[in-house]
Amino acid sequence: MELYRQPYRVLRALLAKGEVSATEVVRAHLERVVELEDRLHAFVRVLPARSIQQAEQLDRQRGAQRALPPLFGAPVVLKDNLCWEGVATTCCSKILEGYLPPYSATVVRRLLEAGAIPLGKTNMDEFAMGSSTENSALKITRNPWDPDRVPGGSSGGSAAAVAAGMAPLGLGSDTGGSVRQPAALCGVLGLKPTYGRVSRYGLVAFASSLDQIGPIARDVEDVAALLGVIAGHDPCDATSAAAEVPDYVALSQRGAKGLRVGVAPECFSEGVDPEVARGLRRALAALRQAGALEVEIHLPHTSYAIATYYLICTAEASSNLARYDGVRYGYRAPGPNDLGTMMARTRSAGFGREVKRRIMLGTYALSAGYYDAYYKKAQQVRSLIRRDFQNAFESCDLVLMPTTPTPAFKVGEKSEDPLQMYLSDIFTVTANLAGLPALSVPVGFSGAGLPIGAQLVGPAFAEGVLLQAARVLEQELAVEPKVAALEE
Repeated sequence: MELYRQPYRVLRALLAKGEVSATEVVRAHLERVVELEDRLHAFVRVLPARSIQQAEQLDRQRGAQRALPPLFGAPVVLKDNLCWEGVATTCCSKILEGYLPPYSATVVRRLLEAGAIPLGKTNMDEFAMGSSTENSALKITRNPWDPDRVPGGSSGGSAAAVAAGMAPLGLGSDTGGSVRQPAALCGVLGLKPTYGRVSRYGLVAFASSLDQIGPIARDVEDVAALLGVIAGHDPCDATSAAAEVPDYVALSQRGAKGLRVGVAPECFSEGVDPEVARGLRRALAALRQAGALEVEIHLPHTSYAIATYYLICTAEASSNLARYDGVRYGYRAPGPNDLGTMMARTRSAGFGREVKRRIMLGTYALSAGYYDAYYKKAQQVRSLIRRDFQNAFESCDLVLMPTTPTPAFKVGEKSEDPLQMYLSDIFTVTANLAGLPALSVPVGFSGAGLPIGAQLVGPAFAEGVLLQAARVLEQELAVEPKVAALEE
């Protein structure tokens, strides 16, 4: 049995029976990293010695444990904007070059306490600003199903690593679709939890009212198990919700009978690839076959979502990224003696093109004379988008829509056209604006063999309902969560 091909639920059963050790599991995945990393470029740093040492320690401690912790021996990858004590965390930006956080993010700490073993940090669009992982200052990650294509972004490294069998579990961050969009393009599952469901403490901020950390996996049960570990109140995060964390694995097994699935005509608009639309209809048919009910709903303000999102997120980015000045940590431009010149040169050389574009857009939207016309108006439309979903959930339990308008596009195809790149997120940004949970599920492949994902959006704290529907799709569509193999 090739261990790297197995979802964690299978590995856990083997670990529980003593048929494999945590060290064997970790070594198998590290070998997979060595095999594929030169072609995939999913990682920015791998820590094999540290991972093996942790696995060996878990194996030694196992004899004294009555029950295995929930993620015992689970290899996991971390997006490079999640702080991990003593491990370089750069957000794939030159301006954070060499930064070693003195603490770990709450989600990282909870993973370690649950017995998970981080293998390293994964590539991402710089400061999570992008939809293709082409904006990284370090490298371009490739899609495991077709290396000429992008893996999506900004969590493209984590999604590609999980899809290729480098790890069964991964964490990403989602500000406007950055977990779900790469999950769809790489053929894995990606969940953006409800805003406040997972602590943001230790996540390097992009847009604070939109950011959420979410799990990536090849199996619904694995997503449920990972969410159960990282979710829950955290006093270190003022936006963290005190809501109880249910047993997501149990909730995922309830079936779809009686579930009301909302479908909005706005989500089959011009620009949706016919193969994506067919995948969505297959998903809807599978849910109906399992006893779900189709309900027509309307989300009338969807067409304003991209403009609204890019005003709000850039305004918040402009504020959050002002802290990178070359004074306290990270990159500092050489030469200038006065503070103002040093800061200007540091930011000019330290930030990439897309980050500078968004800082300028956000600063303009917040400037005197334009605040009411842009930022304030965007917040008003955000309220309308949130109300659209509230009205929809009066007649349905979840909404089914595309995750992305097209399958994965080619590397370089949209990098010179920011507007086309931004439109890749047209179906994902609404969940962030409304603070709702959303899950991308694989529903098939295009004629060219590229993965297609469908998105499930639910009311606040209804992650269990989304996992419930996703499990049905996993079973009914028989879309095997197989590992993409670049050598095949």
